Amino acid sequence: MAYRETVKVKARKAATRTKLLTSATELVGEAGFRQVQMSAVARKSGVAVGTLYKYFLSKEKLFANVFQMATEREVSHVELALQGSQSAPQRLRNALQLFAERALKNPTLAWALIAEPVDPEVDSERLIYRARYAQLFERTIEQGIAAGDLPPQNASCSSTALVGAIAESLIGPLAPKPANDNSLNQAAVINHILNFCLQGLGATAAASVRSTA
Repeated sequence: MAYRETVKVKARKAATRTKLLTSATELVGEAGFRQVQMSAVARKSGVAVGTLYKYFLSKEKLFANVFQMATEREVSHVELALQGSQSAPQRLRNALQLFAERALKNPTLAWALIAEPVDPEVDSERLIYRARYAQLFERTIEQGIAAGDLPPQNASCSSTALVGAIAESLIGPLAPKPANDNSLNQAAVINHILNFCLQGLGATAAASVRSTA
């Protein structure tokens, strides 16, 4: 009779896998993908390196899963921010601002997820999630066009432009560096980027100015 794992064993393995992914994500958040070694992940998780390889056959497989877990969390936040009864431009602004603020809370992890040179397996995941963001923005832009809050435009092109603008201007190599990590300066940079994005979509001035309420 073939061996079948018990519910308890499955739960234990699932818990170990989650712990490994969490430890790896924390290390990536401290130093980026390139600096993380499998031995460090195992040590942080309290397991042997051999055990780590039983769950993830290679560092590339581990990193691809780290990327999936971390980015799925960020996509979920953006998707939630795009819901609600506000106008499409305001919901887009809310989502982009949330994305920006979360990215700048942990710039090392954001850099790893958005712009760090990575192995092809991780890069393929990055493309999938960039497409996810673009699809969410595209749907909201189409809603704005239908409601008359945005002018007619190619929603697909506009959505991909948003993804590129927010990522490159926040985290990419050309992103401005706030002086002395000043939070007010950082807020001004975010506000400028958001105004640029909304104005590029043709939103009204009211939607392109940060609310002071």
